[in-house]
Amino acid sequence: MTALADPHALPASDQTQTVILSVPDMRCAGCIAGVERALNAMPSVAFARVNLGDKQVRVTGAFADALPLIEALDKAGYAAAELDEAALAPKVDVEGRALLMRIGVAGFAMMNVMILSVAIWSGATEVTRDLFHWISAGIALPALAYSARPFFASAAKALSARRVNMDVPISLAILLAAGMSLHETWIGGEDAWFDAAVSLTLFLLIGRYLDHRTRRSARSAAAALTALEVPRATLVVDGALSTVPTAELVVGDIIQVAAGGRLPVDGDVIEGRANLDRSMLTGESLPVLASAGASVAAGETVIDAPLTLRVTAVGEDTSLRRMARAVAVAEGARGRYVALADQAARIYAPLVHGLAAAGFLGWFLATGDVHKSLLVAVATLIITCPCALGLAVPAVSVAASGKLFGMGLLLKSSTALERLAQVDAIVLDKTGTLTTGQAKLDHLDPQAAQVALALARASDHPVSRAIAAALSTVAAADITDIQEVSGEGVTGLWQGAPVRLGRGPNGTELTMPGRDPINVTPEEVLRPGAIELVRAAQQAGMPVTLLSGDRTAPVRKVAEALNLPDWQAEASPADKLQILRDRAATGQRVLMVGDGLNDAGALSAAHVSMAPATALDAARAASDAVLLGGDLSIVPKTLRITRLARSRMLQNFGLAATYNAVSIPLALAGLASPLMAAAAMSTSSILVVLNALRLGGRP
Repeated sequence: MTALADPHALPASDQTQTVILSVPDMRCAGCIAGVERALNAMPSVAFARVNLGDKQVRVTGAFADALPLIEALDKAGYAAAELDEAALAPKVDVEGRALLMRIGVAGFAMMNVMILSVAIWSGATEVTRDLFHWISAGIALPALAYSARPFFASAAKALSARRVNMDVPISLAILLAAGMSLHETWIGGEDAWFDAAVSLTLFLLIGRYLDHRTRRSARSAAAALTALEVPRATLVVDGALSTVPTAELVVGDIIQVAAGGRLPVDGDVIEGRANLDRSMLTGESLPVLASAGASVAAGETVIDAPLTLRVTAVGEDTSLRRMARAVAVAEGARGRYVALADQAARIYAPLVHGLAAAGFLGWFLATGDVHKSLLVAVATLIITCPCALGLAVPAVSVAASGKLFGMGLLLKSSTALERLAQVDAIVLDKTGTLTTGQAKLDHLDPQAAQVALALARASDHPVSRAIAAALSTVAAADITDIQEVSGEGVTGLWQGAPVRLGRGPNGTELTMPGRDPINVTPEEVLRPGAIELVRAAQQAGMPVTLLSGDRTAPVRKVAEALNLPDWQAEASPADKLQILRDRAATGQRVLMVGDGLNDAGALSAAHVSMAPATALDAARAASDAVLLGGDLSIVPKTLRITRLARSRMLQNFGLAATYNAVSIPLALAGLASPLMAAAAMSTSSILVVLNALRLGGRP
């Protein structure tokens, strides 16, 4: 049996384990095949399976840590990071499955009861009519006991707390309609309204499921941030290395982080010299050099050389956990937004109860007929039952969400449409949001470009890789004696003279004989639609702010390219969060667009937020919507569509109110039977859905 080629791998024995990697660059079936092929080719990997929806891959095999897996994916062109499975939210949609099952049962019961009702309406009398009523009862009552349970449970919980909600009148209408129908069947009455009770339940369940669907995709950003923590660390004790759970580390421990590894805790560097990638935490586009004495934070990535650290903060005290707590607080504040349907529900339930009670008392006092009075009350409850109201927002949400998804925007929050329609200001991140992460160097002359490319190809530094990618169409110069010094750059001999590519006072510089230093700092490439987004917002009188954690020079360049006077550089995650809170305190309703960990707090604190599909998991989780494509021009189109959608929601409420204004007097006057009330209720629900479908067409 041959040894494993992977130096990090363990023998394939009892040490088989499973890790979950986040691979945000996956977008299609080809990416799935590429990721699985790269991982399954490793001898230490037994099984790798991609989940494209979550942009994650689950890997099972015999390996000591995830580093060799991450390296393999990096070579295949996919950036990856390890996730803590225990911190991820559950994926099984138990509630959605239960609602679908209840919808199926209610639909089956309604169709069968309606068939029997048609026979009765067609002239069935006496024994036949009574038999059909009993069969209807046998179908409807068990179906109602199962399908209407969510309404009954919610109403019971509300009443036990001495309050009312929308489910109280719903439950009363269903119970009274079923109860009166059973009574009429028992005494051999001519009419029973089992079909009304079951159809009422079906329509309401459909509305509830539509609302649930729009809420389902939302996932806590705080949980996603916590999942990004490194679950294991390399502990150094008396010169010996051992792998331990990160949770077991204490302040004062000495740990080692390999090149390419992410820091598990906050600490101070005591040995080593390496560049750190802080882009996830701060948005800085260029690496930062860290050496002995420097303070580093959990979540930062060591690029080119190992570091030895003394732990200064663990657990809840790390920078990553503090950020997660800030995000959780911001999410809670945004969760207090009251949707249109909820605002209507606050006055709807007591109004319906009052009307039904008034109808019963009025008829009882006028006639003394309890039976007739109950029929009027039941008809009033059914005819005012909030089917149209319950469908008013979900129907529009589903229609608009489908339209936006076709354009390349995935809505994750049930109230995102309403909040997007209220936006009056926009705040934009730079790195990865307004820019693509790629670079260009079109200002270099051919000779300088050839020398820069040759030196850049000799280094694996992120800036060198960016320079090499930007100059990929150039032929490299012939350079000898190439050497790289960590933190200093790459040197060599060109035509017998020394040349150097490395850090300078104004960024990355190329030094060539007989010439002044040439700035070769790659210029960021704007995302498609970035200019259109800013121009459309400015034309609409909407203030736009560029808010970045990157250095001043690159932020200024992007702001000038976008003709954007309002910008701020070197903003920390806490700064971004506070700025969004201050904007909210002044009454401004801000749309925040960002992609990194440093944006997660601001995304949660904004009135509404978006993240590109390439964003980190935590940023996507914190946002209300995900941009599936790379074109930012969809943002102003989205704002136009959501304003139209909110208008449709208000129109639906108007339709429901008009329907009630016409039908309630008929019910109170005793002119509408429960069956007629159910038919009228169904008609209003259909009108609401048809109005929602008018959202189709070009944006």
